[in-house]
Amino acid sequence: MARSRQPLIAGNWKMNGLRADALTLAKGVADGVRQAAWQDRAVLVCPPATLLAAVAESVKSSGVLVGGQNCHAKASGAHTGDVSAEMLRDCGASHVIVGHSERRADYGETDAIVRAKAEAAWRAGLVPIVCIGETLAEREAGKTLAVLEAQLRGSVPSGATAATLVVAYEPVWAIGTGKTPTTPEVAAAHAHIRGVLGSLTADAQSVRLLYGGSVNGRNAAELLAAGDVDGGLVGGASLKPDEFLAIAKSA
Repeated sequence: MARSRQPLIAGNWKMNGLRADALTLAKGVADGVRQAAWQDRAVLVCPPATLLAAVAESVKSSGVLVGGQNCHAKASGAHTGDVSAEMLRDCGASHVIVGHSERRADYGETDAIVRAKAEAAWRAGLVPIVCIGETLAEREAGKTLAVLEAQLRGSVPSGATAATLVVAYEPVWAIGTGKTPTTPEVAAAHAHIRGVLGSLTADAQSVRLLYGGSVNGRNAAELLAAGDVDGGLVGGASLKPDEFLAIAKSA
């Protein structure tokens, strides 16, 4: 890992947690980060929107960052059930995940929609974590790198810098399955992503690239040590404070 880029360990809680459980989880993470007193890595948790304000208040002054899991492209309006980037910011968020494969698959989000959401994040002063990744069929057809390039070019707005963009590579077939690519495969994907970023921003060498997809306490150290990997986007393991903190420690 290139230590010139501060590692980021982000926890995506997905649609999990009621208030009491979420605050217990947030306290466990915050206490661990306070105790570790890390200066060389960042820790981010992304709870459901209903819990974001409470979690943000709970982790205040701990060093833990808070983000949203999705946002609408518009700042306000007749969009029943949606949450704007400005609303997330108002709740205490600093980041927002956009383009997660579950959003792309379940809601038909295209690269253009993801791009608009990333632009909305910028408008609100948030850092978007733009997710890209191939399906198993695409991987077996040898299309992984082409898919990643197309998604990246379609999803990243012009003008991105290291301060305004994080990219997360999450092979769809590895999310929640317990399956992961080999370390060389992860390194190859990240090297390709950074190469494509080179044509999209002059800041490509400083943009943080996260790996996501069944990251856990057992495989984190190896995955996060792969070339061009600057941290992880963690799903299920982020719901367990001890395991999530162990992943952050290994970064």
